[in-house]
Amino acid sequence: MTKHHPMLLFLGLALLALQPLIAAASRRPPPSPLCPKKCGNVDIEYPFGIGPNCSLSDDFSLECVHDTPQLRLGTDRQQVVVAVLDINLLHGKIRIANSISWQCKDENDPTGAPLKNSSWMGLDVTELPYRFSYEDNQFVTVGCNVLVLLSGEEASVDPILNVCMSTCFGNGSNIRNGYCSGAGCCEMAIPVGLKSYRLEFSGPLLFNNSWSPDNYTWCSHAVLMEAKSFSFERDYATTDKFFRNKNGTVPVVLNFAAGSEKCKEARMKDTYACVSDHSACVGTADGYVCNCTSGYKGNPYLPGGCTDIDVCAPGNDGCPDGMICSNFPGGHNCSCPEGEHKSNKSGVLICEPDLKRSLPDLKFKRSYRLPVSAIIAIGVTGGIAIIVMSFLSSYLVHQRRALADIKRSYFKRHGGLLLYEELNARKSNAFTIYTEEQLEQATNGFDESNVLGRGGHGTVYKGWVAAASDDLVVAIKRCKLMDERNKKEFGKEMLILSQVNHKNIVKLLGCCLEVDVPMLVYEYVPNGTLYQLIHGGSAGAISFASRLRIAHESAESLAYLHSFASPPILHGDVKSSNILLDESIMAKVSDFGASILAPTDEAQMMTMVQGTCGYLDPEYMQTCQLTEKSDVYSFGVVLLELLTGKKPLCLDGPDEGRSLSARFLAAMRENRADLILDEQVKSEASGELLEEITLLALECLQMCGGDRPAMKEVAERLGGLRKLHQHPWTQDVVELDEVRCLLSDSPESISFEVDATSSSGY
Repeated sequence: MTKHHPMLLFLGLALLALQPLIAAASRRPPPSPLCPKKCGNVDIEYPFGIGPNCSLSDDFSLECVHDTPQLRLGTDRQQVVVAVLDINLLHGKIRIANSISWQCKDENDPTGAPLKNSSWMGLDVTELPYRFSYEDNQFVTVGCNVLVLLSGEEASVDPILNVCMSTCFGNGSNIRNGYCSGAGCCEMAIPVGLKSYRLEFSGPLLFNNSWSPDNYTWCSHAVLMEAKSFSFERDYATTDKFFRNKNGTVPVVLNFAAGSEKCKEARMKDTYACVSDHSACVGTADGYVCNCTSGYKGNPYLPGGCTDIDVCAPGNDGCPDGMICSNFPGGHNCSCPEGEHKSNKSGVLICEPDLKRSLPDLKFKRSYRLPVSAIIAIGVTGGIAIIVMSFLSSYLVHQRRALADIKRSYFKRHGGLLLYEELNARKSNAFTIYTEEQLEQATNGFDESNVLGRGGHGTVYKGWVAAASDDLVVAIKRCKLMDERNKKEFGKEMLILSQVNHKNIVKLLGCCLEVDVPMLVYEYVPNGTLYQLIHGGSAGAISFASRLRIAHESAESLAYLHSFASPPILHGDVKSSNILLDESIMAKVSDFGASILAPTDEAQMMTMVQGTCGYLDPEYMQTCQLTEKSDVYSFGVVLLELLTGKKPLCLDGPDEGRSLSARFLAAMRENRADLILDEQVKSEASGELLEEITLLALECLQMCGGDRPAMKEVAERLGGLRKLHQHPWTQDVVELDEVRCLLSDSPESISFEVDATSSSGY
């Protein structure tokens, strides 16, 4: 038996040597070098390909027809061929041509049927590894007095139904080039994860004004398209110029995924697509895509596809002039010629000559002798000075290291490593991790002159941080307290909050984690708070339309946090002083997620209950459990402030009249709610409208959370009331009872975005 051991050892070593080859053979073979690399002006990069065995799968297979790459979308029952305009492997996106849907007046039809139209089918990628990019695309409608419904499905197969309405009044003077805010043009963001859509036109709607479709060569158009490719022109509203200028198609951006698995699962499978050395798996909402690691470029989907970036090649400016550039795989090094050394001058590396010391000529050297006592004194003094300096230097170095260790400890404890890795993986520049020194410099050492406000959780400072083009004005929140549980989860929660992106929510721009209690950096909103606007002595100057718009915008932001953020976010402290107003007096909800920074131990529960007196949900006060319906109750109080102009809590009156919500509920029971409403509100709003909005406030303020509507429903109903107030002509088309029915029973997925202000924003 012993004589066979060398042979067995040899066979074992051979199998180990062949194991990488066996594993490589089990993976998908690379495409043939004969596969076309170009079709027309479009570079065809793997995983996409033209021809058999040239693509990662059939879903990435293209056809080159008349120098135009084409991709098949849709289902097995109904397929659509679209032109591919561009492939971007780095960001996992492709641009395709999407047909513009239209409806026009047929002037040549003798039968009296005035309308002709195109297909409204849209596109469907539900069974394919694609989804419509919500960052790059928007839903656009152009035309006069037309309403277009966009219906479809999300990645979770949830139904979507959004509405975009474009109107024209009078002589059309409010329709302006470059403005798409409801007059002749409507644009709106699309839902996250949209996988299919179709359109439905309704119009032209007839209104009681001088505009009539008979006065124009009437056309309306709608399409899902790339946002940066659209610029509204006035003629688009009344002619087919939009269709003609674009030749009937516009770009739309699709995100693609190399696989549907998460990165950890994908790496364990033979179908793992990131096959190149120096490639990395990047997780997406639908699975994963591949990228080359830092210092490399190329195609990560091909063996050997990621190649080193030679920073030292001519024209790449790898090192400053005069320095020697040495490239190595994944990086480079800058050094100086012999006889010179590197020096940092104002942040720029340069080479400087070494200083050569020479002894002075002996014939000019003057020699003299000091007394022995003087030499001893100089030696002792010098020795003591050296010892003291050494001790001080050692102490300062030790203190600096200790401070750096403390900062690293704070950074790690607050989840900074996880946050840093995730931000790097997502290649996101929208969220920044700041150092303590950067924020001290931004606020001039947290100077009192930069204080914007103080609250129970901390102080907010105005600051200026460096940005790509110029200094950016920000609001920096320096918090006081944080419990141990929230310290461990802080990085994960920052990752969630950094993805919140809504035009009516103050954007979280970054944070600082190397301090005991992290600091938050928000966008700066200049026009104060809603509380100051209502109770600052100028409440009588606020029109009812503005109050209704601010209420609708605030409700939209809370509905987004509850229904569209992933995971859902509870605000926990909804109040008028947490609703900021920007340059155009648009509402922006702030301090969302403040509960992250609030102590939760029982010893402080009575003094640190989340929320503010006058806005607190009675059910929450009994259970200490914060829910979505707690935000609904607090919003109901804000709505009362807008309708009455009164503060939520008045400590000067009798006990039963101190709470605004209690006074309102009592007035509603006695059918005398009009006595506490603001005079300007009563003079500008119709009786039916006041009845609807006070009824909505009453539902929000129900004692039992289960009896209150969801924020999504509140936003939809306020949107409907805004339409009713902005466009009284609708009373000629739809009876008021039908409007009430629509407001109370509208589908949960409808989102009305008819707004007099610009629809762009966060």
